[in-house]
Amino acid sequence: MSQGSVIIVFLLLAFVAANLPWLSERVFFLVEPKKGNKGAAVRLLEWLILYFVVGALGIGLEQKIMGNVHAQGWEFYVVTLCLFLVFALPGFIWRYDLKKHLSRR
Repeated sequence: MSQGSVIIVFLLLAFVAANLPWLSERVFFLVEPKKGNKGAAVRLLEWLILYFVVGALGIGLEQKIMGNVHAQGWEFYVVTLCLFLVFALPGFIWRYDLKKHLSRR
């Protein structure tokens, strides 16, 4: 697999991971919540944990492909967090806006 295709697959994986908390009512796809549905705080916590999981995977891929991990400043992590936030927008819109409109029909 070439380096370019690995990057594309990684970005697609990040996109899917950013949307996962809004697609399921189970906590981490395992535990059914006691109230029947997850609250917004649980979804945000799941999203943040998935951000760190995808980041760790990215560091592992960088080590594997490049042979070393480059040191990054805080700016890099803020930009990646914002990118992960933008990736999560379709799932967020579906959960809190479109789902209500679609269920009315």
